[in-house]
Amino acid sequence: MPRTALYAGTFDPVTNGHLDVVRHAVRLADKLVIAIGVHPGKAPLFSHEERLAMLVETCGPIAQDAKCEFDCITFSGLVVQAARENGATLLIRGLRDASDFDYEMQMAGMNEAMAGEVQSVFLPASPMVRPITATLVRQIAGMGGDISAFVPAPVVARLKKKFPR
Repeated sequence: MPRTALYAGTFDPVTNGHLDVVRHAVRLADKLVIAIGVHPGKAPLFSHEERLAMLVETCGPIAQDAKCEFDCITFSGLVVQAARENGATLLIRGLRDASDFDYEMQMAGMNEAMAGEVQSVFLPASPMVRPITATLVRQIAGMGGDISAFVPAPVVARLKKKFPR
């Protein structure tokens, strides 16, 4: 039976940390669905259409190289509902540090209570990407800093358009 994994987040913007998680996730599943959380109360820097385009452009080739089927979606409800709707039995979560672990353990417990058939899988970040967060990337880009070590080249170009100098 094919395994489908769902990797949810805001991806605002896509970072090298996200790509690190994707590189590991495609080795665990036959299909990877990246799910962009869209919440009306939040005002992201990039529209969900822009984030979908970035994910397809940067993560699609990783999945293709691993011979893993790949899809990108948006969702506005519970992540376990998005998993069910897409046939996913694995929820992929990246961990940078102990604070991520504590939060993700709580979420995994709640998700298991709501959808016991969906298993959370924690993937530790590689050392080089552990400090990267989308929030910090946005802040550095907004102040004119060099973010090329933190995001893929297509994202650098998109951020430069958002923060022209």
